[in-house]
Amino acid sequence: MYGQNREQLRRFYQAAWRKHLDGQPLEPLERLVTQVIAQHPEYHALILDPSACERDFPVHGGQTNPFLHMGLHITLAEQLGSDRPAGIRELYQRLVSRDGDTHRAEHRIMECLGETLWEAQRTNRPPDEQAYLACLRRLLEPSVRK
Repeated sequence: MYGQNREQLRRFYQAAWRKHLDGQPLEPLERLVTQVIAQHPEYHALILDPSACERDFPVHGGQTNPFLHMGLHITLAEQLGSDRPAGIRELYQRLVSRDGDTHRAEHRIMECLGETLWEAQRTNRPPDEQAYLACLRRLLEPSVRK
C-alpha cells in the first residue's frame, strides 16, 4: 500500500471504504484502513469524492491533509502491532492509561511521528527511532499535558 504514488494510495482508501459500506469482505489492510476512516467522520464525504485523489492540501492554506492524517494513524497501528521501534507499545499504553482517551493519545503520538518523519526528510536520512521514542517519553512528563 505504501508507494510513491499518492493517487493510487488514495484510491485504495476509497475502494476499501466503499467495500466497507457495501458490506463486502475486507482484506486485513483494508480492514485497518476502514477502521481509521470510521474514526474520522469528518472525512467520510471526502473519501467518497473521486476528485479527492488529485486534490492538494497545502499546509500554508491551513488545511489538514486527511489522507496524511489517516496514514499516520495507520503507521502508528502498524508500529504498535510490531512494537517497532521497540518500546513504542509500552509508551502508547502508558499514555492511553494516563490520558484515558485512545484517539487523543494517538494524535499526540502522531505529532512526534510527524516531526520525526519531517526531520528525516529534511536531512535525507532514515527516521531517528531514538529521537522518536524520546519525544514520546516527553509526552509522559507531568508538565506535558495538552
